[in-house]
Amino acid sequence: MGLDNTILVIGGTGTVGSRVAARLRAAGRDVRAVSRHTVPRFDWADPGTWAAALDGVPTMFVLLPDQTAMPEGFLPAALRAGVRRVVLHSDRGLEVMGLDHLQRAEQEVRDSGAEWTIVRPDWFHQDFETFFRQPVIDGRLCVPVGDARQGFIDADDIAAVEVAALTGDDLLGELVELTGPRALSFGAAVAEIAAATGREITFDGTAGGYREAMRADGLPDEVIEMLIGGFGRLAARGDTKPTGTVERILNRPGRDFSDYVADAVARDVWNPAG
Repeated sequence: MGLDNTILVIGGTGTVGSRVAARLRAAGRDVRAVSRHTVPRFDWADPGTWAAALDGVPTMFVLLPDQTAMPEGFLPAALRAGVRRVVLHSDRGLEVMGLDHLQRAEQEVRDSGAEWTIVRPDWFHQDFETFFRQPVIDGRLCVPVGDARQGFIDADDIAAVEVAALTGDDLLGELVELTGPRALSFGAAVAEIAAATGREITFDGTAGGYREAMRADGLPDEVIEMLIGGFGRLAARGDTKPTGTVERILNRPGRDFSDYVADAVARDVWNPAG
């Protein structure tokens, strides 16, 4: 395929981005997945790396690193290079959690003049093998959201929706909110992992438990309190109602959390010796 068919995947080595790139390649699409460690190298903080990544690509997937804003001038540079479609990976909790950088990025994409789709997923199933893996292994996970049920969704389903947005026209101009097929609390999710692994794992949904755990990890108090405030607003929002969007777009059921846990156990994800 020629360069004019290449799809740029920024953030193509992480949990979702790697799956987006793999699905595109499996579909026969030419993919340029870039990061600070690829060739060409792409670094949000170094505008000198942007041109090589953007050269000759009409379609672009963007997943910003945690707490990283869209740099001023990046989207205009992308359009000048020939990008005509942008799919932005955002976050379903951005307003509640105060993720201002993502709110700004969403608005910049809408205002860019390119075709766009914004995808807002809920918590990932795979968060339990990345951010939460060590607490699960240690036998105690603390997230100050109480017993509010969340819309945990599998990263493969997120990637499948984002590939549909990159390669088809049905989702143009849409803000797509994604949840899994079943809402469940963190406590219930941890209980499923405990039952599947045969290990004792507890969940603490209180601010006090989270504060204690984060202080032990060396997080500054001001950051801890900011996070507790965001999680408190998330808890106050109440139970998530599954959106059914995965099922509508992909014409199949989304992956249930229990299926994810069974697969993760088979992969030995929570083996303390791993």
